[in-house]
Amino acid sequence: MIVQDRDENIKLQTTCYRIFALFIVGDFSLTSGLIQRAHKFTFPIILMKQSLNIYESFGSRMEGNVVLRKLQYNYEGLSLAKHIVKNKISNQLAVLKSRRTKDDSLKEAINKLSKYIDDVDLVEDDKLSQLLGIEGNSARIYFKHQFDNVLWLGRQPRIKSDYINAILDIGYTILFNFIESMLNIYGFDTYCGVLHKQFYMRKSLSCDLIEPFRIIVDIQVRKSVNLKQFVKEDFEINNLSYRLKWDCNKKYVSILLSAILEHKNEIFIYIQSYYRAFIKSKRTEEFPIYNWGSKS
Repeated sequence: MIVQDRDENIKLQTTCYRIFALFIVGDFSLTSGLIQRAHKFTFPIILMKQSLNIYESFGSRMEGNVVLRKLQYNYEGLSLAKHIVKNKISNQLAVLKSRRTKDDSLKEAINKLSKYIDDVDLVEDDKLSQLLGIEGNSARIYFKHQFDNVLWLGRQPRIKSDYINAILDIGYTILFNFIESMLNIYGFDTYCGVLHKQFYMRKSLSCDLIEPFRIIVDIQVRKSVNLKQFVKEDFEINNLSYRLKWDCNKKYVSILLSAILEHKNEIFIYIQSYYRAFIKSKRTEEFPIYNWGSKS
């Protein structure tokens, strides 16, 4: 495989034996020879928009992983859901603990999140609403302190009631698309989750496995707000909803994407380990954990 720029200068050259998957972001030209080799050497070619939204994939795909999908459809219980929620809250806790200064309010928040992690283990297997309640309570406490550097009323997904919520939606969408592309490589049915219930056209598994990694976006948003890279003036209000101005799109996507790609190896290893654990029906404690604290 040879990658060239517009002036036909070679930017990358590698043997097809070494390719696990090929992701192409943005506009491109592709030769028929590479498509043929994708089938021969069994690697998928995944086409993505600038936001990493997948719009096509071809080559060698794992859609026929029947064994995996049977395991997904037959899975019952909340053990994996609790595993994911505990991982998510643990990372939120690690972020708050990393603050250089801790006032009494922050210390109280840290203690509450620690208690919520223990409370997850007490949730019975038929009490999904109770588990979601713990997740929601921990999120409210976490966001209150994560974005105490701005005047912010709280997280309101998809409503875009302020510019922070709008930025978080952009970052989470990029992260979601990146994780979805990884799940597609292994042949998961991304509509079949373990935490988020099945709902028409909702990619529940992608919604599940994004949870431990959301703090990557949260940290970058707080940092960029402090550095004045993300400012309210870059947004316009339409029907009470904050929308990023078109000419600012490239800057915001670039910053958020760069932050996510710094963790691309951990995300890939997590998805790979999740697949191996799921296909082998391993115990819940053998499923992967993403520890942000160890990374930082």
